[in-house]
Amino acid sequence: MAQGNPGKRSDPHAAFCFSLQIDQIGIRSAQAFFKSISGLKSESEVVPYKEGGLNTTTHQLIGPTKWPNLVLKRGFTGDSTLVDWRASFLADGSGALQRVNGKVIQLSSDLKPVCCWHFLQGWPCKWDGPDFDASKSELSIETLEIAHEGLVFENLVTPSDGFNT
Repeated sequence: MAQGNPGKRSDPHAAFCFSLQIDQIGIRSAQAFFKSISGLKSESEVVPYKEGGLNTTTHQLIGPTKWPNLVLKRGFTGDSTLVDWRASFLADGSGALQRVNGKVIQLSSDLKPVCCWHFLQGWPCKWDGPDFDASKSELSIETLEIAHEGLVFENLVTPSDGFNT
């Protein structure tokens, strides 16, 4: 039950209703259709600490937070936006090395934004082109990994917006 609103419930959202937006490199939800986006996670390292004179337990302290790479997969269309962005970060130093902020947006079943995860200071650390195999009839998939410095969650609706059913 939704708090403060008896009789209404919050249904989970479909995993296939999402979009990505990175304005600085020209990716907006209407232009780039992704098969999947993963890596919306955070994990804090656990640092065990033994206190002198206390032999019955070990304290579990909070260590640094780790942010896994975002992994984006989409059908390869020949559009060079992702591979060009990755090429700008190659180790030869010739690129612009522009870190970007972006967001992964969860959409409702009627394609209205519900919430989003802003990623901060992202840069393309890995690009995989399609695998070719003449014995399969699958789509060609390209993969891009974005390293970043954190995620910030934002709720885009209020309970009165009517997304509850």
